[in-house]
This record gives sequence, C-alpha cells and structure tokens, in this order.
Amino acid sequence: MPSWALAAHDLYWTIDMEPLKAIVERVHASGRRMVLAVTGGGSGAIAALLRVPGGSRTLVEAIVPYSPDALVDFLGHEPEQACSAATAVAMARRALARGARRSGPGALLVGVGVTASLVTDRPKRGDHRCHIAVTDGGRVDVVSIVLDRGARDRAAEEDLVARATLLALARACGVDAPGVESLLGPDDRLTVASTADLIGRLLAGAVDRLTMSPDGQLAVNAPVPRGVLAGSFNPLHAGHLELARVASEILAARVTFELSVVNADKPALAAVEVRRRLEQFGWRGTVELTRAPTFREKARVLPGAAFVVGVDTAARILDPRYYGGSAASMVAALDEIGRLGGRFLVAGRADPGGRFVTLADLAVPGPVAHLFEEIPEARFRRDISSTELRGVAAGPQPR
Repeated sequence: MPSWALAAHDLYWTIDMEPLKAIVERVHASGRRMVLAVTGGGSGAIAALLRVPGGSRTLVEAIVPYSPDALVDFLGHEPEQACSAATAVAMARRALARGARRSGPGALLVGVGVTASLVTDRPKRGDHRCHIAVTDGGRVDVVSIVLDRGARDRAAEEDLVARATLLALARACGVDAPGVESLLGPDDRLTVASTADLIGRLLAGAVDRLTMSPDGQLAVNAPVPRGVLAGSFNPLHAGHLELARVASEILAARVTFELSVVNADKPALAAVEVRRRLEQFGWRGTVELTRAPTFREKARVLPGAAFVVGVDTAARILDPRYYGGSAASMVAALDEIGRLGGRFLVAGRADPGGRFVTLADLAVPGPVAHLFEEIPEARFRRDISSTELRGVAAGPQPR
C-alpha cells in the first residue's frame, strides 16, 4: 500500500492544514442551516458535524436512505443509477426542500446529497467512487471522485468521502477550507463542477422558460408542447393528472403542466418553493416553468399550445375586469392568443351550490368563441380544488 494510503484510524490530514474540528466550528458559526442525505458511504460527515458543539444550530436533519427502496422513497422516483452525479444532485435538492419546510422565512439553507460505491465484502465491478452535491438553491456544486481501487480499505474510503463532504459543505457555507484535492492520492481522479442553477436564472429573468422532464432534468429551448395545463399546483392532485390525461386524448398529443414563477398579484416564488412544487411531478409528467403569469404571455412563450383550464379560470380569462375594465382589451388579448396558435379546452366544475358549471354558462364574445372548446362532463368531472385540499391537509381550524 502506498505511503499516502493510510488506514482510517491513521488518516487525519495528509498535508499540513488546519484541523477538521476548526472547520466544523466555523461551519456551525456560518449562520447556515443544512440537511444532509447520504447513501452508500460518507455518513461520518454527519457524526463529525454533531461531534463538535453547535450542531443544533446548523443541522436540521440527516437522512441515510441506504437500501434501494429507501432511496426511491426519499427521492420520490427510482434513479437510473444509485451512484451518479445526477442522483447526488437530486438528493441535494430534495434535502434543501426538506430544510425549507423545517425552517423559518429567510433561513440560509444548504442541501447536501452524497452517494458512493465503495469497498464491500462481495466481488465488485466498476470503480470505487463518490459524488457529492451541495446546493443553496441558487447554484449547485458537484464533487466527483474515482478512488484508486485497492489503495484503501473500506474504513479509509468511508473516511475520505466523509472528509470530502465536509470540505465541500464548508465552502458552500463560506468557510475558507482546503480543496478536496488535498485528500487524494496520485491515482485518485477528481472532477469538480459548479453551475449556476437554471431555476435561479429563470427567477432572475435570464431565461423565459425551462422544461423539466419526468426524471427531474431541466432543459432550455425544448420543443413547445401541443397541450398545456397551467396552474399553481399547490398541491398537485389527482384531478390535475386526470384532466391532463383526458385532454391528451382529446388533443391526440401529450399535455404538459405549466407553472409560472411570477404571479400577477403576488411576489415571485422563491427557488426553494419552486423546487418543492416541482418535486410533486417526479415521474408523473413534464413541467414547463415560465415567467408568464397571464395567458397572453403564456401564448407568447408557448406559441401553438392549447391551454387546458377549468371553467372558473375561463371565467376570469373572459372577465373585462382583468383587462382594465375594457371588453375591447379582453377581445384584443384573446385575438392575439389565437393568432399565436393558442386556444382553450375548458373543463366544467361544480359551484358551491352543487350545480355543474360549464363553458356554456359563460358569455364568450362571438369574435373569439372559436378559441374555446368544452370538455364534456362525461369525459371529466372532479369537484375538489387545491384550496380545499390544503384545507383538508391543515385540519380543523380554531374558531
């Protein structure tokens, strides 16, 4: 065994640098709150954070989804490969979302995802490797290491992954720490990738549209879908999925979902909240992310798309109050949508009195009537809304 490849109980730092304890102390003092998700190796990072006083200020949660089914439960879908950079990134983003749910507004959050394939007691094919992803919601840093196979025992590989995780985390917290390369031997291979988060670019207005595929990958300039079901999806529920399915049959084309990060009446969604809502769609459908709060703007970003809406949304689309009180402005906006190839499929819904309201109950101006098509009640009827579902989830409210 080479001189630098020490067993875990001998390994502290291989070159002269400040002790690990001091780095962890500065992580605890950074003001960040974090969630770690670790599978396959590197769980010593969790112990290291808790071994140094101050962990209660920093560590929101630590999860070790070690078995394949536990990892699927954590991610919400089955990854193509358990030990990959993509899986580490997905774990970090899920960790960040969990931290957001357990922290107050304005918290400085970091999500960490670690996945490793290390020495085992069984014959093993492939490289010994690890992938460490760290995100604050605005950028994602990924450290990938291919270890010199046979140079370390299991404990030493575990130790290295844990230390690499702590160094990557420290840098994400603004702590001056050595680079991960300081831990490696001459035949280990290191790749470091730092990318501005695409959602951050969308929120900043650098791009107008992103497309998230069912596996969670984001793309710019994907083909425009023929059918789009727009909504806030807070939460996504079975009615949305069923309506998309029915509309797909009517259009003979796949219907995707659309979420605008900008709202005409409310502040823009935070990156963490955007990711929380996107998590619901894992392996359920494609999502278009836009900065288009109105259907006129959606039609400009998604020309040629048929918009699938409920009758209550259609009523607002046809209400002059949303166009400065001008019926002419309303018709002009709808005319532009039509010229861009847009149109509307309208699903009915029961009103508070139980009467099923349909497109036929709305006053659609003649010049734009051709843009609206009713989805028959026999094809689709669901009477619960996202607002009602949130009320059910919240439970009885105090009087």
